[in-house]
Amino acid sequence: MAAVIEDAALARLIERVQAARADGTKLEIVGGGSKRWHGEAPRGEPLATSELAGISSYEPSELVITARAGTPLAEVEAALAERGQWLAFEPPRFAPGGTVGGMLASGLSGPGRASTGSVRDFVLGATMLNGRGELLSFGGQVMKNVAGYDLPRLLAGSLGVLGLICEVSLKVLPRPPAVATLRFELPEDQALRRLNEWAGQPLPLSASAWWDGMLVLRLAGAAAAVQSAYEKLGGEPIEPTLADGFWCGLRDQHDEFFVGAAAAVERGAALWRLSLPATTPPLKLAGEQLVEWGGAQRWLCTPLPAAAVRAAAAAAGGHATRWRGRGDEPVFTPLAPVLGTLHRRLKDAFDPDRVFNPGRLYPEL
Repeated sequence: MAAVIEDAALARLIERVQAARADGTKLEIVGGGSKRWHGEAPRGEPLATSELAGISSYEPSELVITARAGTPLAEVEAALAERGQWLAFEPPRFAPGGTVGGMLASGLSGPGRASTGSVRDFVLGATMLNGRGELLSFGGQVMKNVAGYDLPRLLAGSLGVLGLICEVSLKVLPRPPAVATLRFELPEDQALRRLNEWAGQPLPLSASAWWDGMLVLRLAGAAAAVQSAYEKLGGEPIEPTLADGFWCGLRDQHDEFFVGAAAAVERGAALWRLSLPATTPPLKLAGEQLVEWGGAQRWLCTPLPAAAVRAAAAAAGGHATRWRGRGDEPVFTPLAPVLGTLHRRLKDAFDPDRVFNPGRLYPEL
């Protein structure tokens, strides 16, 4: 449904979008710029969201926060931290300056995604500006409000091709009272086997990562549950400050694996993000691999051609995204014909004149 908001900054954006539609100008939605490298190369005149900033409402007792798209993610996380709450999907920040709108548009989640869900699972409602310059509002601020519930989720990972996200309502969670990190020296096949065994047990598993013969496991929850799991699983405990630094580095991709991958990319390799069934055995591909999310997300830094990487991912029942590195092939796995038709219909419904972020997600959008 259309929403009416008396707001000077929003009025200016609406006017800009309507003018762009009238004269055929393409617009690139720009937030903090921390994820501008993600997806296909941006095109169009910049349309900044910086004026749409500020936390609109925060109800700690209801576990709901609403913020405008240009609000720095750091501001939201600081407000939540004061009340012992957090964004449990741990959205990657990559660099300072990231915004709430960019968080939703990228649809990315951090180490806790496998245990708590992704960003789309925490979106309760959203307001967006479509390609006609119309302000649309979907969902609400409570989980019980299911009117249009799937449409806010649809914005997660859309990279702005459907419209300009203006405001988002998110479910937040209390921080777990107890956290412990353990490490185990294991080869990849044994690490994957154990992760899948543990996933079927009542354990407070919060995050996992395997690289170079080392499995790191995070437990989080009630103190008694964390202590019981630690006694059952064994492993070597990691001092909390070091553990926090590790998980933060993994979340923002500043840890040793990603630093090495960045150097390899400079020499001509590519970093791939593979989404696979968690039970997939180790992939026999050349290059360095890091495994997250209990085996469901795997990072591969390799000089192999895109066709070889995507064929291996498809054979395992998954898909591959070129995360970093140059190449003539698409960033995202090309869509099957039926899915491609659905995407084009959505684009036609929200942005028929192709005003926003042309080609950023797929060339035809």
